[in-house]
Amino acid sequence: MRYDLLLQSMVPGTPFDSDRVEALLEARGAKVLPSGGRTWLLAHGSVEFHPLREGGQWVATEVRVPLADRTELIREVVSKVAELAREAEVRFFDPQLGRELKVHDEGAVADQYERTARYAGEMLGLASAMPISTTESEGFQPTTKFLLGAIGLFTLLYLLVNWINSQLGG
Repeated sequence: MRYDLLLQSMVPGTPFDSDRVEALLEARGAKVLPSGGRTWLLAHGSVEFHPLREGGQWVATEVRVPLADRTELIREVVSKVAELAREAEVRFFDPQLGRELKVHDEGAVADQYERTARYAGEMLGLASAMPISTTESEGFQPTTKFLLGAIGLFTLLYLLVNWINSQLGG
């Protein structure tokens, strides 16, 4: 699972200047991947950049940030990629928030990133995305309580039926 951001042309519908973005990524040390994208090693982890094509035309560049239990990487990505977008004269966009990003938006993106990582960890069962931290360390989990209640109920019914049977059968 990952959190995706986009680098796209400033005006929707106009051609995307992928060469400029690629040159700036190369200047910052991003390495070419065998799959055709690039990987950029930052202080808190690596980020992948892949072309987004529609009808065979390169319309944007996807910025793929792996989900983790910490927000340092996404904060670094927002600040560094926002600077790259400014230099490349392209728009840095977050589809999850539905808005263009600037350097000062790292807090809002980090909050959404954290919600996405928590959802992936809890709902999709991806413990590698975000460890589930439970604040309730005492007592049974709800499923355990249900199972124990069901076992208790069936035991009580069994004993009741045996007692009634012994009373009737003598």
